Amino acid sequence: MYFRFFNLIKITIYKSPKYSNFLTNPKSAYKIHVTGLVQGVGFRPFIYRIAFENNICGWVENNIRGVFIEAEGKKTDVENFVRDIRTKAPPASGIEKIELHEIPLRNFIGFTIQKSTDASEGITEISPDIAVCDDCLEDLKTQPNKIAYPFTNCTNCGPRFTIIKDLPYDRHKTTMDVFEMCRDCRVEYSDPLDRRFHAQPVACNKCGPEYELIVNDQSYYDFNKILSLTAELVESGKIVAIKGMGGFHLMCDATNEKAVSNLRQRKLREGKPFAVMFANIETVLKYADVSPAEKDFLHSWKRPIVLLLSRHSLAPSVNTGFHRMGVMLPYMPFHHQLFEKLKTPAIVLTSGNISDEPIILNNQKAIENLSALADAFLIYNREIYNRTDDSVGFVVNEKPTLIRRSRGFVPTPIRTKLNVDGIFAAGAELVNCFAVGKENLSIMSQHIGDLKNFDTYQFYEETIGKFQNLFRVNPTIAAVDLHPDYFSTRFGRELGIEIVEVQHHHAHIASCMAEHGLDEKVIGVSFDGTGLGDDGNIWGGEFFVCDLNDYKRFTHFDYIPMPGGDKVTKEPWRTAISYLYHTFGNDFLDFDLKFLKTIPKTNVNLILEAVQKNINSPLSSSCGRLFDAVSAMINLCTVSKFHAEAPMRLESIAQGGNSESYSFGLEAILDFRPTIREIVTDLKSGIPASVISAKFHNTMVKVIVETTLKIHTTTGLKKVVLSGGSFQNAILLGKSETELIKHGFGVFTHEKVPANDGGIALGQLVVAAKRRNL
Repeated sequence: MYFRFFNLIKITIYKSPKYSNFLTNPKSAYKIHVTGLVQGVGFRPFIYRIAFENNICGWVENNIRGVFIEAEGKKTDVENFVRDIRTKAPPASGIEKIELHEIPLRNFIGFTIQKSTDASEGITEISPDIAVCDDCLEDLKTQPNKIAYPFTNCTNCGPRFTIIKDLPYDRHKTTMDVFEMCRDCRVEYSDPLDRRFHAQPVACNKCGPEYELIVNDQSYYDFNKILSLTAELVESGKIVAIKGMGGFHLMCDATNEKAVSNLRQRKLREGKPFAVMFANIETVLKYADVSPAEKDFLHSWKRPIVLLLSRHSLAPSVNTGFHRMGVMLPYMPFHHQLFEKLKTPAIVLTSGNISDEPIILNNQKAIENLSALADAFLIYNREIYNRTDDSVGFVVNEKPTLIRRSRGFVPTPIRTKLNVDGIFAAGAELVNCFAVGKENLSIMSQHIGDLKNFDTYQFYEETIGKFQNLFRVNPTIAAVDLHPDYFSTRFGRELGIEIVEVQHHHAHIASCMAEHGLDEKVIGVSFDGTGLGDDGNIWGGEFFVCDLNDYKRFTHFDYIPMPGGDKVTKEPWRTAISYLYHTFGNDFLDFDLKFLKTIPKTNVNLILEAVQKNINSPLSSSCGRLFDAVSAMINLCTVSKFHAEAPMRLESIAQGGNSESYSFGLEAILDFRPTIREIVTDLKSGIPASVISAKFHNTMVKVIVETTLKIHTTTGLKKVVLSGGSFQNAILLGKSETELIKHGFGVFTHEKVPANDGGIALGQLVVAAKRRNL
């Protein structure tokens, strides 16, 4: 028997002949099991409060399988109580299912909260870290033991994943275990009707963690002094290393060009934009265009960095010429307190590391490794156990999508329709995240990074161990990428368990399918930079007809040699020359193309010889490399200072409102020689780069729509899945989705995990599960 409350959550009532009185007997008793994100979000005190409000007697406890309740009361009271569980749940919770088992009455007196138990190998979801709530911000100004206390939190906010060591989520299993609560905090912690009941990080000025500011080898401990000095340092153009929720940040005045330039030079970060934090949404609106959906995303308790269209510039070196900037709002009490002292409207807040290394989380290591980058260090004495970067996303067609999934999102699992238990998904090599399967849940790691970096690979191994322990995972299957040289693939193979190889682009499509609960044949469009194909070539411009088990490659971008192999990702001019040679032969050398004048002739000749003689020039069908080639061809980005700079700059300059496009060939394979010819014609005619970019983006959209229509004609399929790193391009994603919907297709895009390689592990996991179940 099922009841649906607001069509959002299934509530299952198990009835027996002896106890079939839920809606008829004046008094009834039920054992209630709530599963989902119910750990660390104040769920037990919430249950206590609504039990009190609805005259319910019994008890509530949590263990690693969820929250369990015995509830006794009048039929209308029990009905209202169950309804309130779903409709009034804490903001950061996420209920998956509520089960009710009818049981004999035991005539409880009152309602109690029982001690957490660790009774099985199942799991309860762990809350991500939650931005400080408005109530706690008010307490900073009004509650005696919390006045100006920068670690104020409650059951509705504060650190969670970053401090938890083991389940169930109790204080002694977090990094707060070394801080003994004072009498006042103990009273709050012990009162079921208090907002801080069993808030594991609860603390105050008397008993909690403390900040320390280190400037020129001198330490400051008085918090008011720390705030004033930190504000003075920022306002005077200094760089401060500040310990955040999941690791260290480097902070400076976002309006001070000298400070931002210094930070770039010290951090060895030449061109990649910096994220900035504004004091509040009102200030953001002065500097960026913000849609309602972007405002909601930005202001959510997850507090991600959101890419917004710039309205007014900050220091030029913040954005380095891009049309969008990464914006976030304060999420720790200290952020709010600092902005009360600062005059600047925004601060740069970038990861505390040398570029490409993991974010630093240890105080001493930060002081040792960042001393050449920072003028001062703001640390605190609570340990960060689980490292997390700031999450990053953007909004397209009023839907949020993620580029980097970490703080605020991890470790919230993705619910699948398959049994993924016991499967480890190793992920990709660049922008790595891994995943572990528990029952039907895919538990994805936080952003790990590029595994070719030694420190990042150590972070990868360490975090896998933590996830196996935290979520009671003992994998029997490892799902890995086809590429034998990926560090993630090697790791999976060394586990000594069954291996399931998953083709890179099939994993991309499967990850998006898993997000949306699809388990059927679909049209899969996978556009990215690289991924080993079945034929030994590099794929990346792929049209599949696929399901979770298998795929058929319907068509793809034409193969083009990549002279120098991986070097093309850092030197897009190489791919441009390869495309030009493929289109014109040597004749392109006589064209008056500006970008060729920036490349030494000897280098051009060497690349041509490599292409002609097939010397270290693997074939690629990559969409990402075509974007690179066009960006270089129009002399926008011939050498990339960071990953994917060339396509990002191409997107950034595209002229709005332009509906023109270029020709292309749609036969057995997709031929872009007509596209290249017309781009060269435009360059010779002096057409602005912004127009060429717009026409090229429109061409890519037409490629997707016309190829999808062709596949539909052959197969009758109407569901289209878009995945891969190229769909981080807002123009490509937004226009493709809109046009496909106009043609009657059901379009599925990423919302819960990134379209880039950070989502690959989810696809690997469900493909392995599907194949196991066949």
